[in-house]
Amino acid sequence: MPQGNWFRSDSGTRWFFDAGAPSLDFAYLGGFPDDAFGPASGLPGAGWDGLLLPADLGDWLSERYEGLGSAPTERELLDARSLRDAIARLALCAADGHTPDTRDVDLLNLYAATPDVPPSLAGGSRQAGAGRLRVGQAMSSVARDAVTLFSTVGFLGEADRRIKRCAADDCGLVFHDDSRAGSRRWCSMPKCGNRAKVRAHRARAAATRFPDN
Repeated sequence: MPQGNWFRSDSGTRWFFDAGAPSLDFAYLGGFPDDAFGPASGLPGAGWDGLLLPADLGDWLSERYEGLGSAPTERELLDARSLRDAIARLALCAADGHTPDTRDVDLLNLYAATPDVPPSLAGGSRQAGAGRLRVGQAMSSVARDAVTLFSTVGFLGEADRRIKRCAADDCGLVFHDDSRAGSRRWCSMPKCGNRAKVRAHRARAAATRFPDN
């Protein structure tokens, strides 16, 4: 399944952000509060919503789940928005070491308890199960991904070392560090990572030119 979302900042710059898990990518469709991140996060401006219309939900799901049977309804859009927002709040709790609201946990578990998108192996001669996927199945798969993600955290008041904020002081985007060494520091290397390298280079150059007496 493809991961990540393309964003266009207020300045018009288009950039790609992979949050490290499909459920976190889903949460970034407008689920985080406007004040959750710093000015350099690069997300669209205040009030942006990536799930404004049922077609927005359909487009996002169709890119990730082949064979979606029908366009989402208004009711399914409202359900998706509630799931999105709950995942975003849980992600902030995991990154910052806060205890989550039990209502968010209950909502996530509710969606995860419904039938999801079943795995299938290519190369067979028959269609197993229903030929078209329902929106509810895709939502369940997103919820189950989030359950797997947050189950390793424990929510005991300590920040999880794999669910992090971008190391740039003026950014702070939350992501899941799925690297083998757990060494990911930046939301995006071309964005915050490179800016940090440039700043460090300039600081070293300035220290060389103007050493302390």
